[in-house]
Amino acid sequence: MELVRGAHNLKARHRPSVATIGNFDGIHRGHRSVIETLQAAGQRLGLPTTVVIFEPQPREFFAPDNAPGRITRLRDKLQVLASLGVDRTLCLRFDARLAAQSAEDFIQGLIVDGIGARFLMVGDDFRFGHRRRGDYGMLEEAARHHGFELQRMPTISHEGERVSSSRVRRSLAAGDMAMTEALLGRRLSISGRVVRGQALGRQLGWPTANLRFGHQPPPMRGIFNVLVHGLADQPWPGVASLGTRPTVNGVETLLETYLLDFSGDIYGRTISVELLEWQRPETDFRGLDALSEQIAADVASARHWFRTQGYTIPDRAG
Repeated sequence: MELVRGAHNLKARHRPSVATIGNFDGIHRGHRSVIETLQAAGQRLGLPTTVVIFEPQPREFFAPDNAPGRITRLRDKLQVLASLGVDRTLCLRFDARLAAQSAEDFIQGLIVDGIGARFLMVGDDFRFGHRRRGDYGMLEEAARHHGFELQRMPTISHEGERVSSSRVRRSLAAGDMAMTEALLGRRLSISGRVVRGQALGRQLGWPTANLRFGHQPPPMRGIFNVLVHGLADQPWPGVASLGTRPTVNGVETLLETYLLDFSGDIYGRTISVELLEWQRPETDFRGLDALSEQIAADVASARHWFRTQGYTIPDRAG
């Protein structure tokens, strides 16, 4: 899959195409249906598929303190899109300039001149342009004028309720990983480069592989049983804490993973942490001793869970 960062990097070879536009947070089953429809249109018209996304997402730009938790970071979103066979992803930087762009300029500059859309799929509620003036009706007029096909995104349901990013966030916040997997069509994974933290886990006897989230924290918190990919020939079982570490007055959101029976320096390695089962909520303990005791209990619980699920903990790695 080709990644194009910014409309200014679009070239003549990037048009025409069949396209869809949206946040695609989580890339759930509804999004996957959109991509399948887009690919069918691409095969019919003999054109490549283009998915247009925004970074940051619009609500993160306009209301960063009230934006919903990010289900998938950009790295993970691009990996899933590539795995689904998308030909090209155009990532638009959502900033003051894009927010001020008129709806008419968005259509002409991006949809018509930029990606040369011959087929476009968006949701009924898709709004664009300055003060969100552009809507589906405006796109219908543009489609007639410029001669491209326009289609609404389909509604995909699970257990009688629409599949949406908001619903995925609710299931994650509730620790319902089975429902999350059903809505996504896959297990949720978080990937990134292992960074050095305060080495608190190592001091307590439980060294962890740490991933940072920066300004885009996820919608869930707690302790999870996980599989870590990227360190060995097979996924490595572990137990992970996702949160802000309230016991030590933490502020930054971290994913801290203790790998069962693993040894070795993995700082700087890129890993993917697959969330399997939610154990318990994040807790503010009275001190480090109580925290260490709880970590030991979490690790024991994880070992038991992996055994009951038929997982084999690999031999110690170096």
